Amino acid sequence: MSERFHTERGRRSWGRVVDAEHQVGRAQTPASVGALFESAKAAGLTTLAFGLGRSYGDSNLNPGGSLIETRGLDRFMAFDAATGTLRAEAGVSLDEILRVVVPAGYFLPTTPGSRFVTLGGAIANDVHGKNHHGAGTFGRHVRSLTLARSDGPVQRISPATHAELFAATVGGLGLTGIILDAEIALTAIPSALIAQRIEALRNVDHFFELAEARAGEHEHTVAWIDCTAQGDRLGQGVFSSGDWASPGGHDAHSARMGPSLPFDAPSMALNPVTLRSFNALYRWRQLSKPGRSTVHYSGFFYPLDAIGHWNRLYGPRGFYQYQSVIPFGEARDATRAMLERIARSGEGSFLAVLKTFGSTPSPGLLSFPMPGVTLALDFANHGAATLALMRDLDAIVLAAGGRLYPAKDGRMSAHAFQESYPDWRKVEALRDPLISSAFWRRVTHHDG
Repeated sequence: MSERFHTERGRRSWGRVVDAEHQVGRAQTPASVGALFESAKAAGLTTLAFGLGRSYGDSNLNPGGSLIETRGLDRFMAFDAATGTLRAEAGVSLDEILRVVVPAGYFLPTTPGSRFVTLGGAIANDVHGKNHHGAGTFGRHVRSLTLARSDGPVQRISPATHAELFAATVGGLGLTGIILDAEIALTAIPSALIAQRIEALRNVDHFFELAEARAGEHEHTVAWIDCTAQGDRLGQGVFSSGDWASPGGHDAHSARMGPSLPFDAPSMALNPVTLRSFNALYRWRQLSKPGRSTVHYSGFFYPLDAIGHWNRLYGPRGFYQYQSVIPFGEARDATRAMLERIARSGEGSFLAVLKTFGSTPSPGLLSFPMPGVTLALDFANHGAATLALMRDLDAIVLAAGGRLYPAKDGRMSAHAFQESYPDWRKVEALRDPLISSAFWRRVTHHDG
């Protein structure tokens, strides 16, 4: 029965560092969420919503407590093709949404780098994409949502009717209750194709020149950088820009999955030599493509989704994703300092992304983006050395007035979180008393 919990060992998030036992229940209907709340209370367990598990760290894990899987809440409730308004249950994935709305001439207002994210997860993490400088975060396009709490009735909330609770829920990491469904505003598109522009990126200074210029010319911008490069080549890579192409068809992406990694890569495969080789090969491959071309949105927005279980690339010990944002005034020097520290460590990332955030305010109290430059990297888990590297990066980020992304974090200190997110106490005051997470316990109490 969906109202009962079962013991599950080895539940992991996408980074696969934490491996913990949970009591797991599956919500199949909105009513079953309330029943699972009661079951958790009776068992003396805290609980937390769990969607498709694409959060990297421990924000979607609750060791010693329970998880309520929301993937069964997967019904489309209403879609107005005249206005581009969609209402769907929180367990519907972005993948499923796109297959419905793209043929009708619409797309998500902004999208993260994977379409295998639930609607509820996109809201709870207030995700962002390559068009932040124009569209802002996902939460800006949420018109209303239905929230179930363990301490009161189900509520329909919006920025107009429940402003404080809405702001705590958008980007609130699932702490204020369980999102049952949401209504979002989609964006109209002339086709399913992107007019893509690819340019060689020489170094960090060149990134800042290109980022400023291309943000004024293109809707979508992002840079991949070679974080093993040093000296005059520090920050070299590939800068990509794109706009919706017209004319073209409205064919959604294929539901067919690509190849999948069948097992964990051996730890010895991840070393400075292979990292340098991979980065050099990846840059060459990208720059061998035409400077301007027309591509399907699936390849432009979701290249990693073409590889099943790509997180196994980092070996059995998993990996940490590290994403920071630094205000523009300090970003150039801080970014250079971070890349120099990473290059010296020999623990570079296969996939390092550098882009800018615009000035549009984020709607959530814990929303990550702010005007500035964001750097995202993956670090294979090599234990103490990797943690020491990230502590050094933390010091650079905090000294520059920046902050880290909670949805991708697995080891941020309470000090770093509380200094960067002063509104966390407002979220704590509005937190559902039955809901908790490993992340929240770690960052709201002194961790030594």
